[in-house]
Amino acid sequence: MKTAPSALRTILIAPDSFKGSLTAREAAEAIAAGVRDIVPAATLLLHPVCDGGEGLIDIVTPVLHGVQIETEVTGPLAGQRLNARWGYCPETGTAIIEMAQAAGLFLVPERLRDPKTTTTFGVGELIRAALDKGAQSFLIGIGGSATNDGGAGMAEALGVRFLDASGAPLGRGGAALQSLATIDVSGLDPRLRGKTFTVACDVHNPLVGSTGASAIYGPQKGATMSDVELLDAALGRYRDILKHQLRIDVQSIPGSGAAGGLGAGLAAFCGAFLKRGTDVVLDATGFEERLRLSDLVITGEGKLDAQLRFGKALAGVLQRAGTAGKPVAAVVGMLEGEKTEYLGEGGFLDLISLVDVSTSPEEAMKDARKLLQIRAAQLIARIVR
Repeated sequence: MKTAPSALRTILIAPDSFKGSLTAREAAEAIAAGVRDIVPAATLLLHPVCDGGEGLIDIVTPVLHGVQIETEVTGPLAGQRLNARWGYCPETGTAIIEMAQAAGLFLVPERLRDPKTTTTFGVGELIRAALDKGAQSFLIGIGGSATNDGGAGMAEALGVRFLDASGAPLGRGGAALQSLATIDVSGLDPRLRGKTFTVACDVHNPLVGSTGASAIYGPQKGATMSDVELLDAALGRYRDILKHQLRIDVQSIPGSGAAGGLGAGLAAFCGAFLKRGTDVVLDATGFEERLRLSDLVITGEGKLDAQLRFGKALAGVLQRAGTAGKPVAAVVGMLEGEKTEYLGEGGFLDLISLVDVSTSPEEAMKDARKLLQIRAAQLIARIVR
């Protein structure tokens, strides 16, 4: 379907990152350069997006007129100390935290990955640092974890004590929870009261069971099959004691198994609300207002596949644009399946890929910025006449 260039007065450019090649901001800039080549008179609104994992700090902090801060915290490994970034917006008192900055899988060398011992203690230290700054609300992305401790480490950093049957404190890590007998919340940081926690969570897995944190995500963090059984049993004990002693049924919360159960811990100890990550980002960055002003949306990401239907950033953009009656086109790094699967009602107006018969995936990764500009120009040229 062709559109006259004059009809495209305002174009909203809202890509996710092209992982391994470009950040979401860099991708937006490259797409914008290509679009300007074809419709130079159009107003371009650059609005990078993410699903609440990597990129949350970089995308949300500037929109809220915030600053980035580095805080030294405990890493996921025993004895590990590192500097973790987080965002703070003084105007609104909002802290933006990515759990992966303190407990991410990328922080653990492959040979040392063991979710029986890794901890989210550093995530709690980031929350504490934000409370020290005066934070009143928190946006927390919980993708990319190296942990399976149910958020117990995070809670310990905030004053909660996890005790065995003899009253001794447990060690850190998911395996230690198999000895859990008592959760003492008397020392929980009182500054948490009245604060709002919104968690960007792109999965719906429960804490325990065949689709829970240990079974689904444990292996990618280094867990063996026997480790998975142990960790699932340990989280089951944790779940039962939370329900019995604190009257909190975390198993019933969709996403409680996210980030090795950090979703459950944030809900139990911080009163957090778990929401689809893309929705958190789009709401926090004022996407709806910019969408209202736009005649066309151009989005994109590194790979378009069946996951589009399961909460990825592009799905959120497509859904909101569809509700608003705005057409959406996309530039992607690679396309899985047939292009026609993604077009038509409820899908994209048009779609183009960096990888094609003349461009290999390796070439696309290497020259992503240049190719993204070229493909964006080709895409918009097909839309206008």
